Amino acid sequence: MRGTVYKSTGSWYSVKTGEGVFYDCRIKGKFRIQGIKSTNPIAVGDEVEFHLEEIGDETVGVISNIKERKNYIIRKSVKLSKQTHIIAANLDQVFLLITLNNPMTFTSFIDRFLVTCEAYDIPVVLLFNKMDIYDEDEMVEVNYLLQLYERIGYPCIEIAAKEGLNVNKVKDYMMGKTSMFAGHSGVGKSTLVNALEPGLQLKTAEISEQHLQGQHTTTFAEMYDLSFDARIVDTPGIKGFGIVDMEKDEIGDYFPEFFELKSECKFNNCLHLDEPKCAIKNALEEGTIAWSRYRSYVQMVTGEEESYRMDVHKV
Repeated sequence: MRGTVYKSTGSWYSVKTGEGVFYDCRIKGKFRIQGIKSTNPIAVGDEVEFHLEEIGDETVGVISNIKERKNYIIRKSVKLSKQTHIIAANLDQVFLLITLNNPMTFTSFIDRFLVTCEAYDIPVVLLFNKMDIYDEDEMVEVNYLLQLYERIGYPCIEIAAKEGLNVNKVKDYMMGKTSMFAGHSGVGKSTLVNALEPGLQLKTAEISEQHLQGQHTTTFAEMYDLSFDARIVDTPGIKGFGIVDMEKDEIGDYFPEFFELKSECKFNNCLHLDEPKCAIKNALEEGTIAWSRYRSYVQMVTGEEESYRMDVHKV
């Protein structure tokens, strides 16, 4: 039998067959793929093969094989530093939710996220949430970020998930696709899913006033079928986003505005740091490349990583 993994608790997997039937499945013995040292070798979104076994009075599925993934999102395990945790696989796109405060989303986080998605060909849509609570100065900042990322080529949508603002625009992007919602805890991922599909009634939580951090409401990634021909993977909040397994000289290729100018640099192997006649640094001085993007780039090239790492892999 074949099916798609909709939920993983680490030891049990909820698998949906093509006929729409869900089975609780487990792994028999040790299961490893492609040398990945992962705490969970099977992830939400994986296409798997399984067979049924009778255990006592119950019929359970036993997973025997995973079909080749087109991509997957993986992060470093929090408790086991040498192992990783795969969050989701086989995605058509990712929505990155961004809030200016409660909690704050820094441009360095956004840029690391975008670079890794560029590297593994996963389209990203930026959702600027909580537009209903910003004051005049904050609106100026949001508009600046919108123009910055739209100019590079990333679709951006201003939303207010609680109020339903532009939720239909998000829905239009999702139709016929498997999407994932990502962002810090508290940016409104579960609130947005509930606005898109009120019947799901996902748990949401208020922001901690003491630390202005979101409260984790999603412990495991879980995929949901939506009524408008779409699937969504709701994920735990991401604290940080680091890049993994990238050479210094390729990082600039995943900044679209850098890649467009790199042929104009004097040196083919220009890292856009201290080299003379660098087209990227010239564009920076002329104001056609944003300083925040360049600072993010320098951090990545010089290896200034965040302690909580996450990456997107294409295989």
